[in-house]
Amino acid sequence: MATWANLGLQDSSSPLMEQLNFFHDHTLLILTMITILVGYIMGMLMFNKFTNRFLLHGQTIEIIWTVLPAIILMFIAFPSLRLLYLMDEINTPSITLKSIGHQWYWSYEYSDFLNLEFDSYMIPTNELETNGFRLLDVDNRVVLPMNNQVRILVTATDVLHSWTVPSLGVKVDATPGRLNQINFLINRPGLFFGQCSEICGANHSFMPIVIESIPMNFFIKWITSMTNSLDDWK
Repeated sequence: MATWANLGLQDSSSPLMEQLNFFHDHTLLILTMITILVGYIMGMLMFNKFTNRFLLHGQTIEIIWTVLPAIILMFIAFPSLRLLYLMDEINTPSITLKSIGHQWYWSYEYSDFLNLEFDSYMIPTNELETNGFRLLDVDNRVVLPMNNQVRILVTATDVLHSWTVPSLGVKVDATPGRLNQINFLINRPGLFFGQCSEICGANHSFMPIVIESIPMNFFIKWITSMTNSLDDWK
């Protein structure tokens, strides 16, 4: 999750977010070099009292400053396109989770199991425990196994929402009447926080997302206990 004075991206918790971090650093390096070069040239033009009369026109330099930016853009475009295709790639998922956006909470369905679904509301500040995170903690967390391919199906029932977890590199629009999907893998255990990233009404700020990543054997125990508790409730 984001911390105080955090100027960069969050630490990656999935291979996809790791690649996004690398691409960010790669692009930032190119932009830094361009900024230094252009700043140096502008400084020389402003403070230099001499004029080179042979540089008033010249086809060679014009070809260079036309072709060079195109080559630099290719160094940005090709890694970007590779990442775009990787983000849309759906590998063989071990588990499927359906996320449904409402005003203003999320509901989840584990499609691989019968009748395993629940709503997830933000915990109000006056009910929050001392070790809780204000505006980020929920009453029912999404529990997913680590080191397994997870497919998320995202939709909404009323208005546009956006299911977003920055540390996993996941951001999917929840559109009424449409089912969007994305695939990711969580490579470490822990709690991962996100929020709705599409303005969806008065309480848009109060529908957080919390994912709890656990090993597969603990996930099976959790699924068993959840299924038994739902059966007892019915």
